Amino acid sequence: MFKLPSIPRICRGFCTQTSANLPISENFVNRNPRNLERMRIGYKPDGYHLEKPGRCYWHKLNLRKTGRYIYATIDHFENGTVVKASTSEWALKKQLYKCRDTSAFYNLGRVLAERCLKFGLIEIRSDIVPPKPDGKVAQFLQALQEGGVVLQEPPQFKPARPWDQLRLEKPWEVTE
Repeated sequence: MFKLPSIPRICRGFCTQTSANLPISENFVNRNPRNLERMRIGYKPDGYHLEKPGRCYWHKLNLRKTGRYIYATIDHFENGTVVKASTSEWALKKQLYKCRDTSAFYNLGRVLAERCLKFGLIEIRSDIVPPKPDGKVAQFLQALQEGGVVLQEPPQFKPARPWDQLRLEKPWEVTE
């Protein structure tokens, strides 16, 4: 019969007293590729002024309806799809009565909001205009907002020029 060793015995091989006394570095390098976007100073494409929806976003919400299912994705302007959810996923599909009714839209919004928060996406751009104020798409957008996702991205921070009269507050500085 196989017996697992006790935890203190396992820890003895990996834990040493010298590692507890290592100095902490004063320099920190943030390797998050979305760090500049979170601080609002990252590049944000402008697109052309003739484009109707425009391309001025970091993350954009897309909603696609097919004959049987609903697909919702969050797309990054450079890297493509970052987060996606669909009623064709088995975990969501087995909880729904139908895959295209109002409760499916609402629950898809709840699932997508939870995944966005896990990925660290709090603000996304949404060009979706619901055709009815109390329809299925409106329920989807409401569920996203109730889940903690803001459906409007903040503007990109542009540094002040020497001749500018108004100096905006820097988004990375805390003035409290």
